[in-house]
Amino acid sequence: MVRSARAGWTFLVTGIAVFMVAMDNLVVINALPVMRVDLGTGLEGLEWTVNAYTLTFAVFLLTGAALGDRFGRRRLFTVGLGIFTLASAAAALAPDIGWLIAARAAQGVGAAILTPLALTLLAAAVPVERRGAAFGIFGAMSGLGVALGPVIGGAVVEYFSWQWIFWINVPVGLLLLPLARTMAESRGGAGRLDLAGVGLATGGLFGVVFGLIRGGGHGWGSPQVLGALIGGGLLVLAFVAWQARAAHPMMPLTLYRSRGFSIANALGFVMAFGMFGAVFLGGQFMQTVQHYSPLEAGLRTLPWTAMPAVAAPLSGLLVDRLGARRVLVVALVLQSAGIAWLAAVSRTDVPYVQLIPPYVLAGLGMGLFFAPIARTTLGFAPRHLEGVASGTANALRQLGTVLGIAVLGAVFTAAGGYASGAEFVDGMRAAQTVGAIVLAAAALLAVFLPASPSRPAEVAESTMPGAPVAVAAS
Repeated sequence: MVRSARAGWTFLVTGIAVFMVAMDNLVVINALPVMRVDLGTGLEGLEWTVNAYTLTFAVFLLTGAALGDRFGRRRLFTVGLGIFTLASAAAALAPDIGWLIAARAAQGVGAAILTPLALTLLAAAVPVERRGAAFGIFGAMSGLGVALGPVIGGAVVEYFSWQWIFWINVPVGLLLLPLARTMAESRGGAGRLDLAGVGLATGGLFGVVFGLIRGGGHGWGSPQVLGALIGGGLLVLAFVAWQARAAHPMMPLTLYRSRGFSIANALGFVMAFGMFGAVFLGGQFMQTVQHYSPLEAGLRTLPWTAMPAVAAPLSGLLVDRLGARRVLVVALVLQSAGIAWLAAVSRTDVPYVQLIPPYVLAGLGMGLFFAPIARTTLGFAPRHLEGVASGTANALRQLGTVLGIAVLGAVFTAAGGYASGAEFVDGMRAAQTVGAIVLAAAALLAVFLPASPSRPAEVAESTMPGAPVAVAAS
């Protein structure tokens, strides 16, 4: 009886926490046009509002898992939840864009700590025979957070203010914090930390992203932009060199000796790059150009953002019948076709009905992608490194999102801007075209993916964007 009650509380606490984390990936999308005016910022500020969260989330995912293994998963889950809650309040109180970006970065740190630990806590609390159902519902909570994020954000902005998209996290977090103490404590492995790796990865990626975002407005040849790009690139190379010699690397390079693992990770990175860079601009198009309210914009993008939740169950059946490689090729072709279709039909006065087919196509491709990529990634990883492999793959997808927004934002700035609806559409169509080409290249790369080893992948929970992963630090 006690175990059953504890499992119930664990499922409730971890499920709601992960829903919040997933929702905050896209909850700001339909608030961006209002934030741009209210905070007096431009494209650069909007990009950092999204990327600050995603970048710290990606970099600290594996570190969060290692800290939990060393100091206690429940304890660190509670710490991560506390950081996320406090950072949400700080974001709601932001008087300017700099404060908001810093708060979003802190949110990402909190999310990176609690996300990988949520699933390990649930796995420890639920009996083995019930884990499949529990993990399925758990993954659906994350997918629901991603799908409803733009709608919830739009509704809150329309009827209250943009600050409330962050305030709504605070009472939920405060309620969950004492409930988290009902979960069983656990530890695992040695929980070794690669602090040098975290520092090099953080500095390098920040420099590259900073340079990409600043380049459009300050000139690609400016000392600041060139210094950031070169310095960031050198730190990324130093990170790779360090991972090759570190005793306990956060991203073991031995995993990439497998051609299948390397291609699978490249596909995850490139998919996020092309798709979520397009989502970033598409959400603004509805309000900035077509003058829909935030809620109306959120509802109209549902055929795109909610389709993955509908298509994900079909994906598993198709993988069993056709194989992961074929499903991945089809998924990427559908995404590329959907984004290219959007680029072809988008104009200032395009009727909404013309946007629905490409939205559905792109969303269907997303839904078909996540289950086979998770299964393929784990299929090429040694069993003792499955947790690290899963965490690495998810971190790379988050980084793909960051760089996609930065690069496609630079394309948008070069070809258009916010001066008029026509100028916005020019920039958006150019960025969407680049995104479609990148996704088409990924579909071609997927053709060369080897057939994955036929052994059961016990952890395929990461089937939705932003979904939690089981990350076991080595």
